[in-house]
Order: sequence, then C-alpha cells, then structure tokens
Amino acid sequence: MVKKKIIAVIPARGGSRRIPHKNIINFGGKPLIQWTLEAATEACLFDRIFISTDDEEIAGVAQKFGVPVPFLRDKYGDDSSPSSLATIYALSQIEKHLNEEYDTVIQLMPNCPLRKAEHIVEAYRNFLCKKANFQISCFKFGWMNPWLAVKLDQDLRPTRLFPQKWERPGEREPLYCPTGAIWIARVPQLKRANTFYGEGHIFYPLDWKAAIDIDTYEDLEMARALLERKEE
Repeated sequence: MVKKKIIAVIPARGGSRRIPHKNIINFGGKPLIQWTLEAATEACLFDRIFISTDDEEIAGVAQKFGVPVPFLRDKYGDDSSPSSLATIYALSQIEKHLNEEYDTVIQLMPNCPLRKAEHIVEAYRNFLCKKANFQISCFKFGWMNPWLAVKLDQDLRPTRLFPQKWERPGEREPLYCPTGAIWIARVPQLKRANTFYGEGHIFYPLDWKAAIDIDTYEDLEMARALLERKEE
C-alpha cells in the first residue's frame, strides 16, 4: 500500500430531488462542481483530488477538467446517506483499486461554489495548528437571528424555541451553523468514528458568503446574486 499525505474527496451523487442534476447545473457560466474542482486544484495541497460519484455525466465533467474518475461509487448514493459515509467509502475504494492510503482527508461538497482555494488552505492550517482529529466548517448567523426562532402550530400560534428574554441584540451570544464547505479529518480516526462528528471535533468559522450550501432554488438564487455582485 502506497502511503500518501492528503486527499480531497468531493462527494457528488447524481440524484437530487430539490434541484435536479444540481452538481452540474450552470453556475456563473460553468458546471457547479467545477467551482470546487478549481478551488481544490488552486489550493495546491492535495496528493489526489477524487470525485466520488455514481453518475457518468458528473464523471465526464470532472474528466474534462482534468480530474480522472477511475471508478464510480456503488453505495451511499441516496438522499438519506450522510456525506461522511460516502467519503469513508471512497477512501476504501481508493485503497482497494488504487493501492493508496492517506493520512488526512478534506471533504469538499460541490454545492459550495463560493468557497475558494484560500479558504481551504486557511482551514487546513487551523486544523494543523489545533492538532485536531476532526474539523467541520461553520458560519455565524447574522441577519437571521435563531435566538428569536419560533414554531407555529396549525392555528399559527408561536412557541419560542429559546424562551429567554433578551433586552438588546448585543446580549445574545453568537450562534453558528455547520456548512459542508470544508470538512477535515485524520483518516484512521474517521474510519473508527464513521463520521466527521467524531469525539473532540471542532468547528471552523468561515465567512457566510464562502459557506453557502446550495440545496434549494432559494439558495441558488442567493449564491448567484452574490457571484454577480463580485463580478461587477
């Protein structure tokens, strides 16, 4: 078995119920997944960039960009399978078919197109500095304030999730939400835990714009608006 240091795994299944063919839809003039391929390539960190996909069309896009897809994923391609399991399975496929083992894996979801190479490099530096086994990217809630969140019953009566009374916004502690942009783990620990949320995992805050996950058409509209603003 050939031992190598670091691999990028991009889990990109073909099925998507909310946005059909999401990973290869047009975003800023190129397939959505290409933004992640470019960021991973420009980061200059990886011994291998690997696309884990069950879809021939996605594989074709990656190969046109210069990233080979030596085999397709035959497990964990449904909506209910966590991306962690897809990445762990990809590592086992790589060991079996390519005879390669890695110390560290960075999982980059292809629906986070505004995350750039510098974000990947900075996240990896933090991972090394903190001597972590697991690191998950997140962003701080800003204009959306979850401290004020409510549930509505069938008559539209609200029940607050956080019943504390906050007199001023400055008194509320900041809250954070995970994003699939950059997840990092030591491979042996990831295999044992079977999740990036392994014991002692840490969160790494990203700028909210870089952290955007496109899962719905509303997310897509926001990401496109941000991209157009950057290009003005």
